[in-house]
Amino acid sequence: MRRSDRADRARAPELDLFPEPSPSTAAPAAAESRILIGTSGYSFPDWVGPFYPPGMRSAEFLPYYAHHFPVVEVNSTYYGIPDPRVVEQMERKTPSGFRFMVKLNRAMTHEGSRDPVLYRQFRAALEPLKRAGKYDGALAQFPFGFRRTPENRRHLATLRDLLPDEPLFAEFRNDSWLTPELEASLREHRIGFCAVDEPKLPGMMPPVTMLTGEDAYVRFHGRNAEGWYGQGRETRYDYAYREAELGEWLDKVAALAGQARRTYLFFNNCHAGQAARSAKLMEELLRRQGLLRPGG
Repeated sequence: MRRSDRADRARAPELDLFPEPSPSTAAPAAAESRILIGTSGYSFPDWVGPFYPPGMRSAEFLPYYAHHFPVVEVNSTYYGIPDPRVVEQMERKTPSGFRFMVKLNRAMTHEGSRDPVLYRQFRAALEPLKRAGKYDGALAQFPFGFRRTPENRRHLATLRDLLPDEPLFAEFRNDSWLTPELEASLREHRIGFCAVDEPKLPGMMPPVTMLTGEDAYVRFHGRNAEGWYGQGRETRYDYAYREAELGEWLDKVAALAGQARRTYLFFNNCHAGQAARSAKLMEELLRRQGLLRPGG
């Protein structure tokens, strides 16, 4: 991110985006809203201070998060599939009506694994969320190198076969997937399209939207073009959205919400709590437009 960008953000007027949790400020149940906003993950040590109160222990993160947001995207499953008992403990820390989206393991999306044992373990990990009525779907986030080839198209169809009953969404980072056939193909395989906001770099997916199932899905990765390649995850997602940048999405979100059962917006610019602040800023902008109720 350029120094001038950081200076502009530093001068921007501060909104009270994180009021102290109370019954009147708690996040609404997901069932009460057609637009659900959250972050991609919640358990980050560098969020203590920017989002979590100083001194808060990691065991307290999720209950606090659930006071502010009605939904979370679980990213830890990308790195390893947890024991169902671990997921059950997570579920118990959230209130009734809270929702979870769960990211597929990297062996499924980045390594092309079709090992049935892996998929059984993943489905088993989802069971506590399903029993509690808090599971809304699974995200298959593919890397930039996952281009639209016959082999990769077959793998996408195989994922659906291996997870036949899961609400499944696909996020493509490579713009080779943007063909006239994409929308019909995703509908045929009952796979939702995950739109993205990310840097405008050659070959990367532009901010297009489409609805290929009941629900819409958007992920905001930040626009740190300078730090996107070769400097690590923290640098890649080190970005604070400006109000005007999020404003570019208001008409798109309104159009999706007008058609979809639910529209999920997740912020993945997670460095130093920026995702939580960006998510709250998006909430505020949507309320100003009348797309979210006050307090909802």
